[in-house]
Order: sequence, then structure tokens, then C-alpha cells
Amino acid sequence: MKRGIYECIRCGHREIIDSTEPVLHRACPKCGGDMILVGYTFEGVSDFSEESPSKPSEIAFENPYREFGERTAIPREVEEKLNEFYSLRFQGFEGHTAVFEVVEIHKRDFETLLRELSELGYWAALKRRNGRILLFVFPAGKIPPDNPWLPWVFLVLTILSTFFAGYYLALSYISVLDQYGLQGLRNPYLIALSFSISVMAILGTHELGHKIAATYHGVVATMPYFIPFPNILGTLGAVIRVKSPIPTRDAAIDLGVSGPIAGFLVAVPVTMIGLKLSIVIPQQLVPETAGGIYFGTNLLFEGLEKLVLPASGDYVIFLHPVAIAGWVGILVTFLNLIPVAQLDGGHILRAFISEKAHRVITYGVAIFLIGLSYIWEGWLIWAILILFIGISGNPGALDEVSPVSWKRKVLAVIALLMFIITATLKPLWSG
Repeated sequence: MKRGIYECIRCGHREIIDSTEPVLHRACPKCGGDMILVGYTFEGVSDFSEESPSKPSEIAFENPYREFGERTAIPREVEEKLNEFYSLRFQGFEGHTAVFEVVEIHKRDFETLLRELSELGYWAALKRRNGRILLFVFPAGKIPPDNPWLPWVFLVLTILSTFFAGYYLALSYISVLDQYGLQGLRNPYLIALSFSISVMAILGTHELGHKIAATYHGVVATMPYFIPFPNILGTLGAVIRVKSPIPTRDAAIDLGVSGPIAGFLVAVPVTMIGLKLSIVIPQQLVPETAGGIYFGTNLLFEGLEKLVLPASGDYVIFLHPVAIAGWVGILVTFLNLIPVAQLDGGHILRAFISEKAHRVITYGVAIFLIGLSYIWEGWLIWAILILFIGISGNPGALDEVSPVSWKRKVLAVIALLMFIITATLKPLWSG
């Protein structure tokens, strides 16, 4: 026998009543308010309290688009889809969000559920609350369309800005060749072009890795936005913007590691080629008053130097612009893997810890970088940036219940190792 689940619109009291009328006027036993029909249960369910040990039957919703005050029933096809994956105990509505307690999981494939719900205009979130697993079902947010031409404008501007930066670096490189009477390519335009192509390849591959991972997991993301900037490198990097929620913790790790790994795989060979083209001068031949821009080192860069360069003893390396492009790619890998806010490393860490703990770490790292700014002033800017983007926190994946797979744990360890070997405490300074 079908029985109605009713909720008082005044005090929120819920109970099961032998009725299926949409509204029972002044029927609330606690406050005398009107009781509205929010769902159905069937014979065998004697109590609708959260502590009820009875396994609930499937919940059906009458008239899926009817509104009762501030609460809205969800469509029947959404309810049927939910029942394919879970046995649920309906808890009520929070605004337009239907809340269920998960009693039993039939299919452990949240990404498939989310994809099929999205086709029906709904999203879902799976969370742990006070020892219970709760499923939140709510209307999908509107995803604004991409600007079709803006990414291309930024791409062209970044190609130009990196070319001009490469031209400046090429002039410095050629002056060193002339100063020491060495052989080498002296065409500044070809050198500038090689720098621009190298930088764009590293940054583009990094963002392409993110885009592929997002597409694989059904996450809507923009095209890469390259950021032109008139500095020694010609750019501030590139970004893609995620426009829909990340479904699972596995997906969050994939999105976090895909960019750094992809960019890293291009940055390493670019760095090796650039080091081969670089100028190595014995220390005693370099005037002590020689100035210029100094590039900080790290475990990876030092290892590549020893692997590629035949020099021994004390020497000075005048980096070819292509080597500088590789160095930029290594630095970008390190900066993106800092485990804070919504950086790549932040997404990876958030998959393993709570939002509260993640926020504490974000602020702690920002404070640490403020202290580290006595080594390099740029860390102060990064600290301010982390504090700014850290305000919004990192909501994490929609599904925080399903465990992280061992493959993603391996990827997280790889990301940690990459972070360690690319760590550069003092990236740039002038002498």
C-alpha cells in the first residue's frame, strides 16, 4: 500500500500518513501547520525518522515540477536513475536540493551517474556527514558558453610577447659569443623563434594535459588562455578554467597531475637541447664584475647539467634561450604543484584531506612564503596571490565517499617527487 511522506511547511516536522493528497491543511501534530506531500513510501515502512532501521523502499515523487512553498520535488526520471545506483532514505529538501541517506550502493560508478543526471538537468554530490553517507541532488548550474575568439587573441599576443622576449635573450646570447670569440648561430630572429616555440610548446602541452583529463572525466573546461606579459620571459603562463564540478577524487588527481606531467615531459628534452646549445666558460675567464640575470637551480636542472654538459671544475654557464625556455617549464611545474588553494597541487592534496585541513595548509604555506621572501622577493607576490585565491577554498570533488584508487595514489607520489626535484627557492635575481 502506498503511503505519503509529508512535511510541515511551518516547523519542518515529517511523518508518514495514510494519504496521497498534495496538501493536508492544518494537519501538523506539532504546530498545526499545513503538511505537504514530498514523497511516497510503501507497505512495510513504519517510521521515517533518521534512526529507522528499516530498509526503505524506492521513493517516488508526485508531479515532479510542482512547487510547495520553497521546496520543489525532483523529476520522476531523476528518481528512477538514482534508484539504479543506490537504495535511499529520503531526508527532505534544503531549498531546491533533495537530501537522501544512502542505505546501500548498487553501482560504484559516480561519474556515470553524474553524466546521466546531467543529461536530465541535475547534478549530485556524495558526502559523509556524522557517520552517514548523504546524497545531495540539485538542479545543474548553467554553464556559460566559451568566448570563441578570445583564446586565439591571447594566443597570438603571447606568441608575439615571447618572440620579443626571445629576441632580447638572443641579443645577450650573441654578445657572449662575440665576447669570447665562439662559433654559434648569430641570427637573433631564429633564436627568438626557437625560444617562443619552446615556451609555447611547454605551456601548451601543460594545459592540453588538463584539457584531455577534463574531457575524459566529463568536466567542462575552457580552451587554454595564454597570458602575454612584457617581461624577460614574455608570458605569465597559461590557464584553463573548469566550468563544471569535478566528479570524483580520482578525477581531481587526474586533473591535478595531467598538466604538470605533460609539461614536464616536454620541458626536460627542451632543457637538454638548450643546455647543449649553451656556452660554458671557465670561471677564471669570466670577469667578477660581469652582471646579468641569474637563473635559480634545482635538483632536476643540476642533474640535467651534469648529464648534458661535459665541463668539469669551476665554470659559468651562459644559457641559450632554448635552455631558458626549458628552465621556465621546470619552474612552472614546481609552482603549479604547490599544494594550496586551486593550484594543481592543491587539487591533488584536496583529494586526500578535508576542506578545513586544506584551508589551514593553504594559509600556512602563504605565511611560510612571506617568510621566504627574504630569499626572493617574488615569494611575497605569490603569498598574496595564494591568500587571495585561497579565500574561496577548494570544494573538492562531488563524490568524497568513493576511495582513491591505487593508480591515483601512484600518480600523487609521482607528483610529489616532481615537486621535490623541481623546487627552486630563488628563481631569479640580477647581479
